Amino acid sequence: MDKRMISRYKKPVLYTGLLALAVSVWSFQDDLFQISKNLDVFASVYKEVNINYVDDINSAKLVKTGVDAMLDGLDPYTEFVPESEIEDYKLHYVSTQYGGIGASIFLRDGKVFISDVFAGFPAQKADIRQGDQMLKINDAELAGKTNEQVSQLLKGSKSAAVKLTMKRDVEQPVVKSLVRDEIKQPNVVYAGMVAGNMGYIKLNKFLENSADEVTAALSAIKKNNPNGIILDLRSNGGGILQEAVKIVNLFVQKDVQVVSQKGKIKEKNFTYSTVSNPMEPTLPLVVLVNSRSASASEIVAGALQDLDRAIIIGQRSYGKGLVQQTFNLPYNSLVKVTVAKYYVPSGRCVQELDYTHRKDDGSVIKVADSSIHEFKTKNGRSVYDGSGIYPDIFIKQERFANVTQTLVSKLLVFDYATQYRNTHPQLIDPKSFTLTDEGYDDFTRYLEGKNYSYSTISEKMLNSLKTEATKEKQFNGIQAEYEALKAKLAASKKNDLQLHKTEIKQVLENEIASRYAYEKGRYEANFKYDKELAEAVRTMQDKPRLASILNGIGDYKTIGKPVLAMAGKKVADKDDDD
Repeated sequence: MDKRMISRYKKPVLYTGLLALAVSVWSFQDDLFQISKNLDVFASVYKEVNINYVDDINSAKLVKTGVDAMLDGLDPYTEFVPESEIEDYKLHYVSTQYGGIGASIFLRDGKVFISDVFAGFPAQKADIRQGDQMLKINDAELAGKTNEQVSQLLKGSKSAAVKLTMKRDVEQPVVKSLVRDEIKQPNVVYAGMVAGNMGYIKLNKFLENSADEVTAALSAIKKNNPNGIILDLRSNGGGILQEAVKIVNLFVQKDVQVVSQKGKIKEKNFTYSTVSNPMEPTLPLVVLVNSRSASASEIVAGALQDLDRAIIIGQRSYGKGLVQQTFNLPYNSLVKVTVAKYYVPSGRCVQELDYTHRKDDGSVIKVADSSIHEFKTKNGRSVYDGSGIYPDIFIKQERFANVTQTLVSKLLVFDYATQYRNTHPQLIDPKSFTLTDEGYDDFTRYLEGKNYSYSTISEKMLNSLKTEATKEKQFNGIQAEYEALKAKLAASKKNDLQLHKTEIKQVLENEIASRYAYEKGRYEANFKYDKELAEAVRTMQDKPRLASILNGIGDYKTIGKPVLAMAGKKVADKDDDD
């Protein structure tokens, strides 16, 4: 080809490249100008308000309010953390480790009470119990102090002494001298064997060392030659992504992709794969999830589902497919920013809410059904993005009756458990403990004269009828029927303690067991009522069904197709309203 002809093709390409470069530079300069302009405006507004506002203002609070308002328009996970909140941030997102006594508190009528005691720490060793009232900390009166103020007084450096003045029931106050210890709330809150010789691991969060804790729990369980493993991620809000990858690696072969993250900045795009041989690659595996299982929980559940390694049982998970990274700021503060979305092995992202395309009023919308795509698991099962992790086996979430919720919220169950512990000193076995009919009758007598008023759904509907009928000036015509129905409902309501006896006994047994065996006792007392746990055991015992699910045979070929997923969600929503 003639050189002049070649040059005819080269020059336009060069001109196009120069034009693209010029546009890019101009765009970059414009971005810098906008950033500089907006920072200047923000600083000027702050300066003028700080100087001229009629009253004195808290400048630090003013800036934080402005920054929070700015970030609020993005998503709930992008947040500014000032120096004063760094320690709380670390406890929530990094490690639940601090110096203290190993107990949590709550306020009631201006008084401080112990709500939970952690086994093996100073409070438990000093025989401080749930329900005990705390009067003083190191001679400092607690009356009128906030929950946060009391917590700060309890915390301190390891090995430092602390003196507590405590009161139990009608006994005289006693002074207990404790030495603070390093309190580390574990990620794995329970591990052991359940029905069917199945290993059970309850993982509450994905903070530092969570994978090591699951590894240790699995190692201990394997000594019992289990028939299967149940990993309980219900109400686990997530945590560190890398910990989730390590946990998946316990059950999946080396060099298998677990999750990838993709964002605007290419340098922050990563793919995470398993790096070592698994500890347990073949045993039947079930993962339990619910509507509060989020983020790292969804990575574990989603990866194991996409790789056809585990059966997912429960309710549809939360749907958080966003990855955050922290950046240090001046003066020991930091900002946590959503930098990417994550994608499980099939390629789907579980993010349900679309924070980028909000409505005009600022409200967030869900990913539209029309935007939901189908993906395939390793064995060819159909799964879908945009709506969390849908379980292979859906279990309807049951809600406690209003009477049960009221007895719990008004602390009547809590108080009765405290009384029971003080009058029944002999230890109980939470797994076998059952409140007898005589014990339940004692509880109903305890309630006599106590205020636990509540409105049933029927009463709410009847009140709504009265309101609407009054608006339409029709109430006088139906008042007699209204009063008769109201009286019948009131009479029926008196039977609620017997009608809902089973579930009330459940919460009573749970609370009483915690008085003797702490958090471990709660789990063990609840095993016999746990429907998802029972389904997990049944599924792993039924080998043909187990194989059918993992291989996508028949009804198990499709998991959570939008119309089915939405039907399941509607069921859950209805339950929430009950």
